[in-house]
Amino acid sequence: MSSRTIVRKYTPRDEQGFLGSGHIARRIVQGDFHETDPFIFMMDDMLDKRNHDPAGGPHPHAGFETVSLLLDGEIKEQMESMKKGDFQVMTAGSGTVHTETIDEPTKGRLLQLWLNLPFKERWVQPRLQVLDAGKVPVVQKEEVTIRLYSGQLGGVVSPIKNYTPLFVAELEMKGYSESKLPIAGDYNAFVYVIGGAVAIGDETLHKDQVGWLNQTEETSQLVIQAKETYARLVVYAAKPTRDEIVSHGPFIAGSEDEIRALYRQYRSGTMLHISNAPETQRLIY
Repeated sequence: MSSRTIVRKYTPRDEQGFLGSGHIARRIVQGDFHETDPFIFMMDDMLDKRNHDPAGGPHPHAGFETVSLLLDGEIKEQMESMKKGDFQVMTAGSGTVHTETIDEPTKGRLLQLWLNLPFKERWVQPRLQVLDAGKVPVVQKEEVTIRLYSGQLGGVVSPIKNYTPLFVAELEMKGYSESKLPIAGDYNAFVYVIGGAVAIGDETLHKDQVGWLNQTEETSQLVIQAKETYARLVVYAAKPTRDEIVSHGPFIAGSEDEIRALYRQYRSGTMLHISNAPETQRLIY
């Protein structure tokens, strides 16, 4: 079994977030989509909103999935509120509207990923999955605590359903401990360090750094060693779709014509809000 290694690393810079004062954002997924496939885009949104002025609002998406993990705090929205450890996957698919409006003081830290859908499932019916923090499977191995949001680890399986095979885990490591995660060799994968520092092969990732892993045709594992007495990190791995995409605003499609059709659909008012999805498409775990 081969061990994955880091082939690219960087430290995302803090930027002003779209919600205005009290919103700092970092672009975690960087690079051409051919390198990051199926990860389109990911932000680390740090919120410290101290007023009651409404920020955000309803907006559309189509052609991909949003994958949201609240690392800390609580986000009180008009819809889809989250608390620490909650995990949500919204399959925008054929097109849906959702609301992200924060109108009261809020402090939280949210990771939100845009995940590509395979071409044959790009236009599936919209779906929302909510995995409550208290229902997240936990794997405890000596000094390492692993919260498994998506995928499987050993005999433990997350209830989240995937169109694009996806592994998401948060690790807390104490006492210079080590963890070994089996990850399919052909999965694209990256690590983001939230606290402390970790070693992967010959490379060390410090707090706030992102490291992308090599891919291989062999059976592989990710070996992580804590370089300090405490480390916290997230691991994302997924099977590339190998599909071309066209990205424009809130939409992902296969052509400019499809993008224009999505805008027409949204402007005509026929793109329904995710809250109006059938009960069978709103899965609460």
